[in-house]
Amino acid sequence: MTDAIARRVLRFAETEAKGHSPLYETLARAVASDGDVLGFLAGLPSSKQQPNLLLAAVRFVCGTRTTWQGFRAALLDRRDDIRAEIMKRGTQTNEPARCAVLLPVLARSSGPLALIEAGASAGLCLLPDRYGYVYEGREPFGGEPRFPCRANSMTPVPTRVPHVAWRSGLDLNPLDVRNADDMEWLEALVWPDQPDRLARLRAAVAIARADPPRIVAGDLLTSLPALAAEAPPDATLVIFHTAVVAYIADPDARAGFARTVRDLGAIWISNEAPGVFPDIAAKLTNSRPAGAFLLSVNGEPMAWTDPHGAWIEWIAG
Repeated sequence: MTDAIARRVLRFAETEAKGHSPLYETLARAVASDGDVLGFLAGLPSSKQQPNLLLAAVRFVCGTRTTWQGFRAALLDRRDDIRAEIMKRGTQTNEPARCAVLLPVLARSSGPLALIEAGASAGLCLLPDRYGYVYEGREPFGGEPRFPCRANSMTPVPTRVPHVAWRSGLDLNPLDVRNADDMEWLEALVWPDQPDRLARLRAAVAIARADPPRIVAGDLLTSLPALAAEAPPDATLVIFHTAVVAYIADPDARAGFARTVRDLGAIWISNEAPGVFPDIAAKLTNSRPAGAFLLSVNGEPMAWTDPHGAWIEWIAG
């Protein structure tokens, strides 16, 4: 069992942390070769063995550890507390900068928008019209915080934010922007050597607190139709998700979710690792940048994106 866990952690180091977080790459590589830490992970349910969850939980309980020796000692010394947090929480990274890679698609949709985010966490990505954007080489627009994003020449970069008439989110365990513990956990999920991300997260939380988006507790496999029925009929319904459907282990259930969205007649925006919907990825002939997500609309590939919204590479015609 620990061999499989070690491979998973090493994959995280090589495809997710590498080039983005030197600290987490170093820690993950060390975890993958440490029998005691792998044994700790093996004692958890498989759904709780995610490297990012372990790293965040240690940071949440013990603070940031900048060396492997310090990280390992903290984990083994407080393993019971860390296990309790892992069992209580999930990797609900709510990266508002992802709005920068969703915006080129949202801006092409007609009329006022009714937004539903599946796996909304605290709902920060439900507020694309309340942020500003700086696409490299283009004029910035919108207010603060402004999210920087590199875009290739093919990307239909918008020049204004869309009109959002209605918005709501769906999550198994919604986080509340007014709850200090929830927000402390969101901050722990931001990789420690990315201070700009943390600053933007805090700014987005401040905006959300002034008028929090409604997040409904529910399962995206069963609760979506009822929530969609609440959307105003004179608005264009958009259902979107980022790094969420990957946590549905059953491929048939993922396909069922896609059918549900299509049956609702919504514009479906998916921003996930390409393996999540292999039938969509199979339509591509170009190679994927390392660690990239695939942005698709109604099952058609549109762009490669950075998982945290730092860049977008448009590939659609």
